Amino acid sequence: MRKLLLLLSFFVVNYCFAQDEGYKTPPAAIADLLLAKPTPGITIDGKAEWMLLSERNSYPSVEELAQPEFRIAGQRINPNNFAPSRQNFINNFILKDIKAGKEYPVTGLPANMLAGNVSWNPSEKKIAFTNTTNKSVDLYVIDVATRKAVKVNKQPLNVILGQDFVWMDDNTLLYKTILQPAAAAPVKSLMPSGPAVQQNLGKVAPSRTYQDLIKSPYDEQLFAFYSTVQLVKNVNGAETKIGKPAIYTIFSLSPDKKYLLIRTINKPFSYLVPANGFNSTVSITDLTGKVVKVVAELPSSELSPSGYDNILNAPRGFDWRDDEAATLTWSAPLDSGIYKNRSDFHDAVYALSAPFTSEPKELFKTTWRFGGISWGNEKIALVSERLQSKQSTRLSRYNPATGQLETLQERNITDAYGNPGFPVTIKNKYGRQVIRLIDNDTKLLMNNPVGSSPKGDLPFIAKFDLNTKKNEIIWRCQEGAFESVAYVLDADKLVLLTRRESQKDMPNYYIKNLVLRVADQPITSFTNPYPQLEGISKQKITYKRADGVDLTGDLYLPKNYDPKKEGPLPVLMWAYPREFNSAADAAQIRGSQDRFTMVSAGGPVFWVTQGYAVLDNAEMPIVATDSSKKPNDNFIDQLKMNAEAAINKLAEMGVGDKNRVAVGGHSYGAFMTANLLAHTNLFKAGIARSGAYNRSLTPFGFQNEDRTYWQAPELYSAMSPFSYANKIKTPLLLIHGEMDDNPGTFPIQSERLFNAVKGHGGTVRFISLPYEAHGYRGKENLLHMLYEQNAWLEKYVKQADKNSSTGGSNKKAF
Repeated sequence: MRKLLLLLSFFVVNYCFAQDEGYKTPPAAIADLLLAKPTPGITIDGKAEWMLLSERNSYPSVEELAQPEFRIAGQRINPNNFAPSRQNFINNFILKDIKAGKEYPVTGLPANMLAGNVSWNPSEKKIAFTNTTNKSVDLYVIDVATRKAVKVNKQPLNVILGQDFVWMDDNTLLYKTILQPAAAAPVKSLMPSGPAVQQNLGKVAPSRTYQDLIKSPYDEQLFAFYSTVQLVKNVNGAETKIGKPAIYTIFSLSPDKKYLLIRTINKPFSYLVPANGFNSTVSITDLTGKVVKVVAELPSSELSPSGYDNILNAPRGFDWRDDEAATLTWSAPLDSGIYKNRSDFHDAVYALSAPFTSEPKELFKTTWRFGGISWGNEKIALVSERLQSKQSTRLSRYNPATGQLETLQERNITDAYGNPGFPVTIKNKYGRQVIRLIDNDTKLLMNNPVGSSPKGDLPFIAKFDLNTKKNEIIWRCQEGAFESVAYVLDADKLVLLTRRESQKDMPNYYIKNLVLRVADQPITSFTNPYPQLEGISKQKITYKRADGVDLTGDLYLPKNYDPKKEGPLPVLMWAYPREFNSAADAAQIRGSQDRFTMVSAGGPVFWVTQGYAVLDNAEMPIVATDSSKKPNDNFIDQLKMNAEAAINKLAEMGVGDKNRVAVGGHSYGAFMTANLLAHTNLFKAGIARSGAYNRSLTPFGFQNEDRTYWQAPELYSAMSPFSYANKIKTPLLLIHGEMDDNPGTFPIQSERLFNAVKGHGGTVRFISLPYEAHGYRGKENLLHMLYEQNAWLEKYVKQADKNSSTGGSNKKAF
């Protein structure tokens, strides 16, 4: 008897606790889709004479992800080369003469190249890029005429806090270099200098749940060592130091190239927010680094108030005015940063011009929160305002001569149909991109690369009349394809570079002339990397949920599938909820059924090769029912309606088996998945990746919810699937990157939900992917993730007894 008990005990322990099962791979059709060679990226010069093609490998190995890494101040740092870890690199460059249609290899590229940050010089005759090695980051320049790359830096670059380099002119580069070799990094003492201490002396300082923060005095030492840099000017390979070493987050050249706008981080460092929220100083210097003007001393963003439209009571948005030689602009709140404070105007925008000795000039005030400004000429600039609490945006015309603002459009941010597009820009005499006026300066040329419409996404080019405030579409993608404008090459002659694709045609680039209307000139000929998907069908389906809101989804069906002969298929539904204040906006059609199917490692399309009906981008809108409510006030009920409507639609079409449906999602989609399993019996299985399931662990807001846990504890509890873990009986596969870097989705979220479901006898499996962040990248991990998902779907969905009630009846929500 004792032996039997010991055996049973051994079985239970091994059944419940973690196992090292080794890496596995999914079926070949799935693995081949994942590992298909990516299509090159492209950039071109302004005259469309030369194209740079950037080739990448598919995915790095997990061994590459396992390289040394420090996680401090919201940064993930490779301590050996003063660069961010986990980057996506370019592995090869090819130059193409567009007119001749001939491709050339680039000589002089570094061996085993890991390139990034590609940038053309002002005349577009040279291209700079960084190359990252195990020990350093170097700067290379490609001469387009000779197609040769040359390393130009002497000191290794430091690129930890971004803005890796800028072109000052055709032959001059500005960048940050290291001060000491990595071997000089502070060594952690076994004996700490003392405890880590945090305090707050009566100030309101709510903070979201950021990851990778400073936690100790030793972390402070490391951050200071790895982020302190020397600013350097490089002229044809000769390096000159600019100013003193500092922790730079911004260095921006004035349009006349005589001054620098810099932002430097100061101590004390915060333990509550990432580096971009630390105390800092904003200054203007000359090109030797001499401080001309200290513009602002900014406090830590840990003092930022919570709630929509509330901001830190400090200046923000420092930037050079693009249409003047050297004028700095910024905004500041007029309501102390609290939007509910009664005020006719909530923000003011200021300017200060060289030599920066006068008082700042007020340009204008805004009645909503200032969002940004795009400069044109002496006649026009475009000002954006926002009101996040109302999901509203406003675009106004600013007259620099009179200081007047004139509203051009107001709309809901979620109103995709009403989006007029983005103004086309042109280089001015300073080499800055400014708004392009046309038709005797009476209209804007607008590019909308999405072009949402009741017929699906149909990108367009339009003329926006500044007098009538109406948008006239002058070209629109034809139905049956998806074609968007990547560049406007000539605004007068309407010569465009477009990217065109269809369900059957791989995305490729074309030069299109809207005036001459000659045949489009193809400039790329990329081929289909996914022959396994040839013959599958894709359609955008529409349906209504119980309260009348229209919904859509992208339905993929297997090659040669005939529902009359084969009957309904098992279903995989993949979704991500979004919040709306307007039911009409929620019902708008998004996406296009005419796009070529590109495979994403995190997407569900793989399973169309395994005999599933796949419903991707299944709309899951969460809508405010009236003006007194917020979208999340009935989050669960709306999830139920969305899911039921989708399942019923597939059943009505005869393609989906209501008794064999799985639901899945990543991040907020994982949160959705766990809630659907906790509150309905609609599904046979769920797949939840890198989600947050206990909202008390994100107490100062999450996603688009701005109420805190203490303001709405019942809401936080009701929306947390962790609160209902005892009801999750449908098989749930949990996957999480063990080094998740996303605010709120700490790995402990999946760990705790797993234990809670397990503790109540549910069927649950938890996969922790080594070295992965919020988005997964390692080849072995991705293959194993696809293996796990496939095995889960095979066991609990495809092979499920169609009449079984185990794991959910799949008939109605309770």
